[in-house]
Amino acid sequence: MHTNTRIKILDIAMNLNRVGNWAADDYFGKKDRIVTFLKSTSSYIQNIDKNSLPTSFADTFNNFIKEYRILEKEGIKKPANPIFWAEDMMTWGNILTHRSKLI
Repeated sequence: MHTNTRIKILDIAMNLNRVGNWAADDYFGKKDRIVTFLKSTSSYIQNIDKNSLPTSFADTFNNFIKEYRILEKEGIKKPANPIFWAEDMMTWGNILTHRSKLI
């Protein structure tokens, strides 16, 4: 059970890093791909059983979800600064990758 959850978290983290890299490289040229991956990531997030997360990881994930909702809206619309937005996405990708070890 926990291994499956960890894999889902790592899939989310990988998507965040991909999207961040694309946005940093060329947000406007890759916007369609970015939006597709944001929607896919949102679906992954909804499929996580939040009640099964250990408390050592749950707070991180809850903070991520709050921030992700804002980042997703910005990414679909148009970030004020695509580079800063990209850095936020990659930061969360790295945080989730490292913290997933707690699952």
